[in-house]
Amino acid sequence: MKEAKAFAPCHITGFFQILDQPANPLYAGSRGAGVSLSQGVETTVRVRKAVKGSLQVRINGFGSNSVEVSKHVVDAFLSRFKQMENFEIIVEHHVEVPIRAGFGTSGAGALSLALALNDVFGLDMSKIETAQIAHVTEVECKTGLGTVIAEAFGGVEVRVKPGAPGIGEIKHVPVTKDYVMTCQTFNSLSTRKFLTDEKTRKRINEFGGKLVDKLIEEPNVTNFMNFSRQFAEHVGLITEKIRRILNAADNANFICSMPMFGESVFTLIKQESLKELLKIFREHGPDRRIIVCEIDFEGARLLK
Repeated sequence: MKEAKAFAPCHITGFFQILDQPANPLYAGSRGAGVSLSQGVETTVRVRKAVKGSLQVRINGFGSNSVEVSKHVVDAFLSRFKQMENFEIIVEHHVEVPIRAGFGTSGAGALSLALALNDVFGLDMSKIETAQIAHVTEVECKTGLGTVIAEAFGGVEVRVKPGAPGIGEIKHVPVTKDYVMTCQTFNSLSTRKFLTDEKTRKRINEFGGKLVDKLIEEPNVTNFMNFSRQFAEHVGLITEKIRRILNAADNANFICSMPMFGESVFTLIKQESLKELLKIFREHGPDRRIIVCEIDFEGARLLK
């Protein structure tokens, strides 16, 4: 069997504005801001010629019902490239963070899968063209709007203009490599539910765009975290569990917020302050629910 591997960083969105009106999903998306993580999704694709085409998708070693996005990506390739017909395709996603907890796992899965498919079949698409397939998948499946363009390029980003890679526009927020992302996770929240709920959409859009404009004017980590917290407060999804941790962090002068969308608390913090913050997190939940990782500055890529 031929094999290809690719990695896409996972991503936390702090705040955003929904701009999904364009009929062409390449132009739909969001403006917003977030951070790409050193933990992500590694996807291995194995293929071999067969009498009849077939697809298997496993997530962390198990078959899963949550493979709609992966199937959508493969179908998009099959409809475009006839030379992919009559192949057995086996997809293995290794996801390093909790799924449906605000880490952009569906976008990272779609993006790493698209890169690996392009490589294993020798299709010679550019990284931008490949990432566009992942972006369209996210928009059509209603699992994300701006995650793919962020994960394609890494870093702490402001999504200035909506759309897929090559159409949308991002600017990077300056950040030194001594910052880490720290997060305490609890339960999952449905991105699809919030992207289709009119009340939530209205609250997001009446505030998200203003914060994007302010961060473009003064792009720094402190503003990113402050604006993320203001946004979370405004959208109104903070649970009692999350509120207790936010209050404790506030009392210790740490700026924390909630990822969009997950029942979690996150912040960007310098390594020197990490120990004190982790003490607060441990008072409110088990160690296994705490994630500490570096910022990914490279973006999605093939693995050899």
